[in-house]
Amino acid sequence: MKLAIVEDSAILRLTMTELLEGRGHEVVLSAGSGAEFFEQLATHQHEIDVAILDVRMPPTFTSEGIGVALTLRKQHPNIAVMVFSQYVETRYAAQLFTDQPTGVGYLLKDRVAEVSQFVAALERVANGETVLDPEVVSQLIGSASRRSDIETLSPRERDVLDLMAQGRSNAAIGAELNVSLGTVEKHVSAIFAKLGLEHSDADHRRVLAVLRYLQS
Repeated sequence: MKLAIVEDSAILRLTMTELLEGRGHEVVLSAGSGAEFFEQLATHQHEIDVAILDVRMPPTFTSEGIGVALTLRKQHPNIAVMVFSQYVETRYAAQLFTDQPTGVGYLLKDRVAEVSQFVAALERVANGETVLDPEVVSQLIGSASRRSDIETLSPRERDVLDLMAQGRSNAAIGAELNVSLGTVEKHVSAIFAKLGLEHSDADHRRVLAVLRYLQS
């Protein structure tokens, strides 16, 4: 296979290059950021079978790698993508498998025990298959479930939850929405019920509801 490696750690790029080339594959492109990758891609786009991408890269070290992967799949669908990271980026990663699921993989660095296992996964995505770490599947399903819960809220309940996320008290929410305190309390109870947040002495349901909202 002819490969591209997009990884901000120079040591990891060099290590991966040596390991993969030692098994007969060729790394034709090595970049430390998405911008550097696309700059080099103009010269090598017809040579690459699989692009290996980290998730957190410059400049913000959040989800740049997923953005690069989505752009690459849109502009160069002939290049397979393997996301190889320590992190599961649930908010955008699902798009990789929704829009064009063939020739895409997502593996976690600390769960790949053998180089041969990684190479076999690269070969599979190069052949148009989809490869997913079970932990990635679990987190993507969980994220989808959380989004589904939020989507069951009524528009008014979402307004209340949005104000809760801003740190407003029930009284302040009532004043903002021009409704009674009792009405706000009914909305809050409905939110807890729809999100499956049962009363517990160990958990603060208001905080959990806000976290669920922010994650969605």
